[in-house]
Amino acid sequence: MRRAPDLDRLTQELFAEIQSDDVPFEDLYETLLQYYQTPINLNTATREELRGLLLLNENQITTLLRHREANGDLLSVYELQSMEGYDLRTINRVLPFVSVLSSNANASRGSLWQRIAREENNALYLRYERVLQQRQGYTPPTIYQGQPTTRYLGSADKMLIRYRVSHTKDFSVGFSLEKDAGEQLIWNPGNGQFGADYVSAHLLVQERGRLKALALGDYQLQFGQGLLLSSGFGVGKGAETITTLRRSSVGIRAYTSLLENTFFRGGALTYQVAPKVQATAFVSHKNVDANLQQSLDSLAQFSEFTSGLLYTGFHRTASELANRHRLAETVGGGNATYTSANGNLAIGATGVFTHYGTAILKRPEPYNKFEFSGKQNLALSLNYSYVWRNLLLFGETARTTGGGLGTVNGLLASLGPTVDAALLVRHYDPNFHTLYGNAFSENTRNINETGVYIGLKVRPVARWEISAYYDQFRFPWLRYRAGAPTDGHDALVRLAYSPTKTSLLYVQLRQRLKPRDLPADAPRRALPLPGEQLRQSLLLYYNTAITPQLDLRTRLQASRLRDDLGRPWRSGYVLSQDVGYQLNRALKLTARYALFDADDYDSRQYVFEQDVLLAVSVPALYGQGTRVYGLAEIRLNRSLTLWLRYAETRYRHQDIVGSGLESIQGALRSEVKAQLRVKF
Repeated sequence: MRRAPDLDRLTQELFAEIQSDDVPFEDLYETLLQYYQTPINLNTATREELRGLLLLNENQITTLLRHREANGDLLSVYELQSMEGYDLRTINRVLPFVSVLSSNANASRGSLWQRIAREENNALYLRYERVLQQRQGYTPPTIYQGQPTTRYLGSADKMLIRYRVSHTKDFSVGFSLEKDAGEQLIWNPGNGQFGADYVSAHLLVQERGRLKALALGDYQLQFGQGLLLSSGFGVGKGAETITTLRRSSVGIRAYTSLLENTFFRGGALTYQVAPKVQATAFVSHKNVDANLQQSLDSLAQFSEFTSGLLYTGFHRTASELANRHRLAETVGGGNATYTSANGNLAIGATGVFTHYGTAILKRPEPYNKFEFSGKQNLALSLNYSYVWRNLLLFGETARTTGGGLGTVNGLLASLGPTVDAALLVRHYDPNFHTLYGNAFSENTRNINETGVYIGLKVRPVARWEISAYYDQFRFPWLRYRAGAPTDGHDALVRLAYSPTKTSLLYVQLRQRLKPRDLPADAPRRALPLPGEQLRQSLLLYYNTAITPQLDLRTRLQASRLRDDLGRPWRSGYVLSQDVGYQLNRALKLTARYALFDADDYDSRQYVFEQDVLLAVSVPALYGQGTRVYGLAEIRLNRSLTLWLRYAETRYRHQDIVGSGLESIQGALRSEVKAQLRVKF
C-alpha cells in the first residue's frame, strides 16, 4: 500500500509564506490529491509529466529517463535509491504520487466500462459544515428607510456530495454538488439550477491508441508556461526556489475542484497526428457571474455592459442571485506540440479565442486605461523547452488582441551535484490580456509587469539545504491602489536541516517591497506618489515524529510592515503547536493550539491547517486571540471513513467578530465539519 501524502508538510516546504487568500490553494490541493489517487507511472511517464510533479529537478528527471532506457522498466519505486541525485528526502516526497506498473498495464483490463465498474480507486464523499454562532446574514431582516435590509436567503449549512472513479492514464469519471452557506437548494432546470447551487461533472478518457485524451464536461488545460492556458498547480515564488519556476505542458486534465470559475465546460481532445506531434482542440461554453448594466448614453458603442466578472461563486442574497450566470462566455482554441524522440526538445503553438455575450467595460479610472474591453479576445503564443547537458531552457511568448505582448523565459542549471540555480525574465504589457493564464508573476494576473528572478539552492553537507531567491519587478503603468508606475523587490532565504528521516527544521527570512498608495491619514507629499510598503517576515518551523504514532509540529510566524519610511511599523505573529497521534489503524487524531496578535488586517497572518480529506483551511488571523482545532479520522471499516472537525477562533478585546452579513455578536467564532467517504 502506498504511503499517504503529508500535504501539510509538503505545503510548508513549497510555499514561502501565505500572504493572500487570492491563491487557489484548493485547486493546488486537488491537483496533489489527483496525483495521489492516480499516481504517475515511472515506467511510462514523459519528461513533461515528471516536471508536472514540481518535486524533481531536471537532472533527476534525466537520470530516471536514462536509467529506464538502459535497464528497462523499474521493478520497484525503491530503485530510485540506486540513482544518482535521489536522496532520501526527495524519494520520500515523491513516493505518494508515483507508482511502478508495466508499460501495458491497462491492456488486459477489459473494455472501458468494465474497467470503470471494476476500478478500486473510487469514492463517494458526503460533507457537512456550519458556523455555530448566528451571523448577521441569518437574522430576521429589519426595515431601513422603508426597505427590508439584506439577508441571506438560504440556511447556514454548507453541504457537498462528490463522487469520482479514476485510473492512471486511463480514465476519470466524477461529479460534484455543492451548496455554500447562505445559498438555497433550488430545482429550476430552466435557470440552470439543479438543487445545489454548484454542479460539476466530467468524463476523461486517455491513451486510446492515437487518441491521447478526450474530455467531456468540466476540464482544465495547461500548455507551455501557462501564459494562455494554466491549470491550478502553479506555486510560483516559494521556498522551493528552483523546480516551481517552470510549468509543464500537462495538456488536458479532469476538473474536480469546487472553485466555480477556473475551468472550461464543454469538450477537449488530444490526438497524435504524427510520431512526434500532438494536437489539441477544445471548445467551452458556460455562463459566468457578472453585474450587467444599461448604458445611459444612446450613442454608446454597447447598450449593455459589465464592469467585470465576479469570482466569489456565492449566490446567497437577492443581488448575488441577480448576478448569477448572467454573462455567456465561449472559449475555443487549440495547441500543437512537437517533441523530439528523446524528449529534450519541445516546441508548441497555442491559440485561444474568447467571446462574451455582453461587452466588458471597466470603470473609467486611470489604472484601467489598458484593461480588456469589448466582447472578444484572441491570444496566440509560442512556447519551447530544451534540455542541454545540465541546463533547461524554457519559455513562452504571446500576443493578444490590441497588440499586447507577454513573454516569460527561464533557465534552470545544475552547477554541480549539490548546487542548482535558476534565472527567469518576464514582461507583460499593460494591454496584454490573457483570461485563463497564470504564468510566473508578482501580480495575480499576467499584466503590466516586468521582472527578473534569480534563485539558488545549495546542499553543502548531508541533511542541510540552503535556498534563496531575489526577484526585482516593475509595474510600467498604474495599478489598483498604486497611482503611479512603481517598482519593488522580493527576497527570501531559507535554511533547512533534517536531523533524522522523520524530522525537519527550518528558519526563513523574507523581505518584500511593493509600493501602494498611502492611506488617507498619511502625511501629505509634494507629489501624489505611492508609498513604499515594506514587509519583513520571519518563519521558524519544526516537525518531528517522536514515535511512529506521535507527530509534533511547532510554527512561529511573524511579520512587520510599514507604508512609508516616516510611518511606524505594524506587526503580527502567530505561534502554533500541532500534535498528531495515530492511535491505531482505525483512528487518527490531530489538534492545534495557536496564539496570534496582529495590529490590523494588513498585518494578518495566514497559516495552513489540516482539514478533512479534499478540503482546505487557511484562515486569516488578525487582532488578538487563540485559534484551536481538532480533527479525528475514523476508519469504520474497509469501505467507510469518517472525519470530524471542530475549530474555533476566540478573540480578546472584541465584541463583534467579522463584518457585514458575516458579523457575529461576541468574541467567538466556531465551526464544525463532518465528512463520510464511501468506497465501493
